[in-house]
Amino acid sequence: MENKKKLYRSKEDVKIAGVCAGIAEYFDIDPTLVRLGWVLFVLMGGSGILGYIIAWLILPKRP
Repeated sequence: MENKKKLYRSKEDVKIAGVCAGIAEYFDIDPTLVRLGWVLFVLMGGSGILGYIIAWLILPKRP
């Protein structure tokens, strides 16, 4: 049986909705790096805000 990873919003490391921490857990990296990436996307035209909202709506919270 394969152990497949699933992408969830974090319940523990939440700043706004847990999206960045959930992505960081999935890729096993520091959540601060993911948060900095979102900020860069926001500063480069605002696509980060739309992406964050979509991820917030689509990603389920960790059970």
